[in-house]
Amino acid sequence: MITFVSAILLLIAGYVIYGAFVERIFGVDAERATPATTMADGVDFVPMKWGRIFLIQFLNIAGLGPIFGAVAGALWGPVAFFWIVFGNIFAGAVHDYFSGMLSVRNHGQSVPEIVGKYLGNGFRQFMRGFTVLLMILVGAVFVIGPSAILNGMGNLGIPVWSAIVFLYYILATMLPIDKLIGRVYPVFGFALLFMAVGISASLIYGGYQIPEAFPSGLTNMHSQAEKFPVFPMLFITIACGAISGFHSTQSPLMARCITNEKLGRRVFYGAMVAEGIVALIWAAAGMAFYGGVGPLNEVMAAHNGNAAWVVNDISNSLLGKLGGLLALMGVVAAPITSGDTAFRSARLIIADFLKMNQQSIISRLKITIPVFIVGFIITKIDFAIIWRYMAWSNQTLATIVLWAITVYLFNERKAFFITLIPSVFMTAVISVYLLAAPEGFMLPLNTSYTIGFIFTLLVLGWFITYVRKSKQAERGQSVFQ
Repeated sequence: MITFVSAILLLIAGYVIYGAFVERIFGVDAERATPATTMADGVDFVPMKWGRIFLIQFLNIAGLGPIFGAVAGALWGPVAFFWIVFGNIFAGAVHDYFSGMLSVRNHGQSVPEIVGKYLGNGFRQFMRGFTVLLMILVGAVFVIGPSAILNGMGNLGIPVWSAIVFLYYILATMLPIDKLIGRVYPVFGFALLFMAVGISASLIYGGYQIPEAFPSGLTNMHSQAEKFPVFPMLFITIACGAISGFHSTQSPLMARCITNEKLGRRVFYGAMVAEGIVALIWAAAGMAFYGGVGPLNEVMAAHNGNAAWVVNDISNSLLGKLGGLLALMGVVAAPITSGDTAFRSARLIIADFLKMNQQSIISRLKITIPVFIVGFIITKIDFAIIWRYMAWSNQTLATIVLWAITVYLFNERKAFFITLIPSVFMTAVISVYLLAAPEGFMLPLNTSYTIGFIFTLLVLGWFITYVRKSKQAERGQSVFQ
């Protein structure tokens, strides 16, 4: 329990202390006009109060990841707490803050355009296709997952629930952001917050023993430890709550609604910290509910790694039927409120690329219809396959965005080390994972470590070369001035 409570307090302290430090490095300007006021169109650029924006941002990023991913991450034991806390404070929240604030500074542009500005046109073109595909994958996953849970609550059949969820997504993608998303999210938010508070209170007052990190809790407790080493498997399994590239696609949505740069830390950094707390609660619930990490491994193995079954079991057992129903509403709300904005993000990314004004409903339909056709096709693929490839793609996107932010900070002569360190770490994570994972090249772990670390050093070398050339060019210009 001490480790769990300390982890939550550290996250809150991270927001207060490190969040303020990051904000100073960025250099907010309270007098600077934001896109919400200078580009208001009544559809996507809509000024809103910060509390409402925070709630939308929180629900946008809190998909299945901080719930299902945290339960799956709990298989490794208390070491998961450390990744959630330190990954969140020093990587994820920084990633979310800068992806939002750079969009504010760049007319509300989507993440491919921002990455292209700092990493070059080649990256821009790659990111356009890569990000749109990822958004459609996320949308498809968040049709299948919620539909399965809803079918357990009311047995209409998964195809019927999928159709209902799809219909909602189409409306949320098409309508002005304040007409549906802005009105539905407070209800979903209550359910999600009730779930988090209810589960944590039940753990504390129910006498459940949450494993401690010390003196021996930092070992790999996974039942197949050799096959699933902490590095890199844990860092891919727990994305939302620690760091997730998907968030960088969501922050620009709220960058188009925020009315003052000083609100950025509350909305972007704050929402990520809130998501981290949700992830901590579910990781703790997974470790404690069945009597320890070992029994959790056994339960997950018995249900083929189905975290949804565990979430349903914990919710109903700890909160009773009514409480469990509200908690499951929160669990359903989380992915749905990410799925709708994933499709919305895909529409906006394509619109930015094609320079199509989105005030006209016909213009929105021209993009929305093809996007949903592709999304529907993807839902026919096995869920486990989609989820595995989405997980790696998600962390790859986070890594690219971190490098773009690092280049931006260097160019602005700001403290670029705050993103350089997580950039290097995440480069190692995604490269080793791709080489070793079952959905990757399935190389021996030692070989994967060697090649992955060499690749990471090459990427770091690229950045060092970029820094040296930039400084040489700067000195050359000063000579001729």
